[in-house]
Amino acid sequence: MAISERVLRYLGSTRNIAGSSLALLGLVTHFLGLAGAWWPVVVAALYGAGALLAPPERVRLTISHAEVETRALRADLDTLLRRIGGRFPADVHAAVDTLAEVLGGVLDRAEQLTSSPDQLHVVSQTIRRYLPASLEAYANLPRGYARTRRGGREHSAHEELLAQLALLDAELRKVAEAVHRGDEQALRDQGRFLRDKFGGSELDLG
Repeated sequence: MAISERVLRYLGSTRNIAGSSLALLGLVTHFLGLAGAWWPVVVAALYGAGALLAPPERVRLTISHAEVETRALRADLDTLLRRIGGRFPADVHAAVDTLAEVLGGVLDRAEQLTSSPDQLHVVSQTIRRYLPASLEAYANLPRGYARTRRGGREHSAHEELLAQLALLDAELRKVAEAVHRGDEQALRDQGRFLRDKFGGSELDLG
């Protein structure tokens, strides 16, 4: 496991949260003038005590329905990306890579995504139907034919594919924004809880 991953896991652990809460109390005593010159030692000792006394992390072996659904979607997306190979021009690959990045970020938020059937439907259909259908139709055309406008058409097949990928990108970014709004609301709810518990803060998010 990478060091950064271990650090992130510890930052969200019960031990760190408990230690930080007691350390915060130590800072409060310092600001009230009760800790004296030894306040850094007091803060460190309180953090250590909180970390040591915190209950152990709960072991979680079960897999939620949300994780099952998003894992299946991620597997389907990975399969699609492998099948694409080098079949398409560079600009198409770039557009697909961008779509895959947005999809990956949304799939990382399994609970938030699956809590909204409409958003889940957009992501699922994009991976399993919309994106494969667009790419398949283009791949079956000769490369020269795809880049040439015919019969007075406004767009070549190549331009049409890029336009379809742009539409999918725009819709998926709406889904991602909705998911992130849910995360932001959770952050704001946590902020209100902390302000109610510990008083005003300069970290007020509104």
